[in-house]
Amino acid sequence: MDVAAQVVGGAESVFGTHPELVAALIVGTVALVGGLYVVLRFKRPMGTRFLERLSELDEVAVLMHPNPDPDAMAAAIGVACLAEQVGTDSYIQYSGQIRHQENRAFETVLDLDLDAIDHVTDLAAEHVVLVDHNQPRGFAGADGILPFAIVDHHPGEGTGERFTDVRTDYGACASIVAEYFRDIGAKPVPPDRHASEVGSEYTVPSTIATGLLYGILTDTKRLTAGCSEADFTAAGYLYPGVNEDILDRIANPEVSKEVLELKARAIAGRDVRGPFAVSDIGTLSNVDAIPQAADELIQLEGVTAVVVCGERDGTLYLSGRSRDDRVHMGRTLGHALDNVPGASAGGHARMGGGQVPQREGGIVTDGGDALTRDTLCERLFEAMSGDV
Repeated sequence: MDVAAQVVGGAESVFGTHPELVAALIVGTVALVGGLYVVLRFKRPMGTRFLERLSELDEVAVLMHPNPDPDAMAAAIGVACLAEQVGTDSYIQYSGQIRHQENRAFETVLDLDLDAIDHVTDLAAEHVVLVDHNQPRGFAGADGILPFAIVDHHPGEGTGERFTDVRTDYGACASIVAEYFRDIGAKPVPPDRHASEVGSEYTVPSTIATGLLYGILTDTKRLTAGCSEADFTAAGYLYPGVNEDILDRIANPEVSKEVLELKARAIAGRDVRGPFAVSDIGTLSNVDAIPQAADELIQLEGVTAVVVCGERDGTLYLSGRSRDDRVHMGRTLGHALDNVPGASAGGHARMGGGQVPQREGGIVTDGGDALTRDTLCERLFEAMSGDV
């Protein structure tokens, strides 16, 4: 009898007298195969996994945060484009308003179909994908939504039912979405060519590539602040599909007279203490001038962190900027408004925002004490100094 026959005979003898070994071998093999499947499945690129989740749906509502900025709009149109390419109908929605001149130009020049909502019943689809935020907010019934998926780069505890991708080290949500396109092998379509000419199952239309690039540029201050290697890589990937004329029209819209006047008011009325500045520009009709004024003040020589506030319709709005490693602006605003009921604040290390509801023309803490605007400004200085 040859060696092989002896081995087979021995194995049959062992397994015949010890059936439990057969069961153990079968269980071990199944576990090994299953483990390999799980490892390979979850090592796949996030873009591939996200596309699979989208393909499960007949329709999806892509929800931006209130008063969306270019990064939110860019991420939304990117997700909607991915959905459409796997046969899923998509609807892009938001609460609040689109006010900033660049935001309006983004919507108009790219000819976007964006739907404003006030109530959870206004959502266009049962399944919701959140982009550029990870907890629904800004409209009645928002707290009752369980998102189908979340794509974001902000800190937070929100999770999606079927998909969650929150990367706080990325400078822009648009970079994450651009990476999804790259993960699935999509090719950017040059502005002078048709999608059928690029020879790819999945594509990045020129308008989408242009929008995504602008979203990256705005949230990273033209790739100069708060960005990562991934943001540069995403920008380079999108470049072949960018329409430079459209990009210029979005980036350089006309500025209203009111915005210019409010910027001047913020600069003239600034209170500077060491490297920090606070400016209360009073009552205004265009709250989007507040972050624009903050962008101007942070450029002042010697100023490393700044907060600008202004009031409209009984609500006080704050916007902060920081280029000081000691001042995390999102946390700074949160600390300053910590004991004010109904107030909300947050953001990144370099930029943040907040809203404070006023009752009978004033701000009231949770202890019932009145908080004047002057006292609030003192709080902001203390928060920037790390004294709260």
